[in-house]
Order: sequence, then C-alpha cells, then structure tokens
Amino acid sequence: MRIGIISPYSLTSAGGVQVQVLGLARALAAKGHDARVLAPCDGAPPQTGVTPLGASIPTFANGSVAPIAPDFACTLRTVRALRDEAFDVVHLHEPLCPGPTQTALFLRSAPTVGTWHAAGGSLAYLVPGTRWLATRMEIRAAVSADAAEMAHDGVGGEYEVVFNGVELDLFDSAIPKRNGAPTIAYIGRHEPRKGLTVLLDAMSRLPEGVRLWVMSRGPQTEELQRRYQRDTRIEWLGRVSETEKLERIKGADVFCVPSLRGESFGVVLLEAMAARTPVVASDLGGYRNVVRVGDEAVLVPPGDSAALASALIEVLKQPDRAADLVAAGRQRAEQFSMARLADTYVDMYERAIAKRNAG
Repeated sequence: MRIGIISPYSLTSAGGVQVQVLGLARALAAKGHDARVLAPCDGAPPQTGVTPLGASIPTFANGSVAPIAPDFACTLRTVRALRDEAFDVVHLHEPLCPGPTQTALFLRSAPTVGTWHAAGGSLAYLVPGTRWLATRMEIRAAVSADAAEMAHDGVGGEYEVVFNGVELDLFDSAIPKRNGAPTIAYIGRHEPRKGLTVLLDAMSRLPEGVRLWVMSRGPQTEELQRRYQRDTRIEWLGRVSETEKLERIKGADVFCVPSLRGESFGVVLLEAMAARTPVVASDLGGYRNVVRVGDEAVLVPPGDSAALASALIEVLKQPDRAADLVAAGRQRAEQFSMARLADTYVDMYERAIAKRNAG
C-alpha cells in the first residue's frame, strides 16, 4: 500500500505528534508498505522518506506554540506532492489544523483517515468551514477518549479511539547515560501547562544528593534558569537529540512528568516505561489512559509540589518499589507498541479505501 502521512507541525521541532508520525512511518515501512511523510521542516528532514513542505511559523494554540505552515507556499507544495505521489490512502494528523492537512482535505486526492491528538479545547474548531472539512474523511480516529470528545464537541461525527505508539526497540538498544548520583529526568516545553515550575519547587524538598536533568526549552527557560541558578543540582541541557533523549530517560533513576493540563494521552510516560525507568506524574485524565490502577507509575495531584517531592523520594529511596514500577510499566508499554498501532491503522486504511470505492 502506498501511504501518505501528513503532519501540520514541523518535523524539526520537538513534539508528540511529530514523534508519532515518524515512528508510524518507520513501522509501516518495516511491514512492507511504501509510507511517505509530508510536513513542514525548518532544516534538513529528520529521516528518509520525508517530503519537506517549507518552513513553519510559530503559532500560539492550546496553551502552547505550534510550528505550523499555513502559508500559500506550503499549500502549493502540498498540492504538488499529493498529485505527484498518487497515494492509495492519505493519513492526516490533526486534520483541521491550518496548513497541509487542511489543504489535503480540500483536495481529497485519495481515501482519507484523520487522527485527532489534542484535548482541552482548540479555537481551530470555531473557524467557519471546519465541520464541512471534517466530513471529507472516510474514517476519523482519536488517540484518546478525551481527544475524541473534544473533536465531537467541535465538529461532530464519530471517532474510533486508537492509541499513541512507542517504538520499543529504540529504547532497548539505547545506551543509558548516568552521572553516578540519584537523578530525575524531565523533558517537555518550558511553558506553564507542562508544570516544570512545580518540579523545580519540589527540588527544594529533596535530599542534597539528588540531581535533575532538564531537557528542551520554551518561553519560560530564561526566567526559570535565573530563578534557580543557585541550585547546582539542576542541569539545564537545552534541546537534545532523539538519541540523547533516549539515553537520558533510560539512565535516570526516575522520570517526572508534572504537567498541569491539556494532555490527551501519556505517550511520554510510555517512553519512560519502555526504557524501564520508574515514572512519577501528575494525575491527569490523559495519563490515566496509560496508568490504570497506579501500579505502572506514581500519580500525584497536579500542581502540588509537596506531593510530587514525596512521590519522588519514595521511588528514589525504595528500590523494591521502583523495581515493581519498572516491571509493570514495561509490560504496559508493550501493549502500546508502534508495530501494533501500525496494524490498527492498516485496517483503517483498507476500510477507508473500500468506503471510497463503494461510493
């Protein structure tokens, strides 16, 4: 099957949707399908099989900054690519986001599957015409019940709930990076909804020997670095490569996800579980898609730095507890393998093609 996968977000910017798009393309290729990714790129494409659609324009959306490309040049490149490639099926991620996914819906050059990722509300659904655009897909999917509910409230329709996948082999082959001290790892944009300030406040309650790796950057980076510059236990790593990210997650003693809101699916939790690293995270609806009864991770009330610190100390000081979390977490991650997700989408692609052929 010749499959076109379109991301509205720049593939050279860090983000959960981009990770899913690239990982899915690799998994489909491993199963013998001809999968090609179309997306904005601010620089060289991150892997083979990518058609770059131009540079992105940082745009505020859903409490974050999205690297999208709603400009006319991107539209022309998208139209040209879709006509030249002649895909059997097109898979749109965040299909109503301004940019190449909307262009693909207008063109409708092949049977189409759309996947919604976001939860927590989006102004994109208030733009005139989006409800009509949504009807131009044969099949609609969402990565969680929360994402499906938001999409339904915005544009109506029915959604098949799937999941976000994790590439287990990448974590198995990663070489853990360690520093000889109990270490907490954090990765995510430095913006209010990600809760980094809560984790940094919790550090004041942790033993002196505990270290913190802070990966990525964001609008709060400089302010937080100034505020916590005297705490030498905090190592500000900035943006890291995908390889280093895997090595840091696998080498940490605990992985912390202190988000406050706006999370539709806990794929970052799954990544740590795949790396066999115990997880402490906020108790959010999106993360409950991954953590069922508390045996795969420790969940704490969002925004409660004291509770977060207590949970981190529990994992760091109780090896048996950490080992139990690792075992249950890895077992849970295996249920969300990218290879299994690829099979789920192939079934959707085949049904989308049959539906288009039927009428």
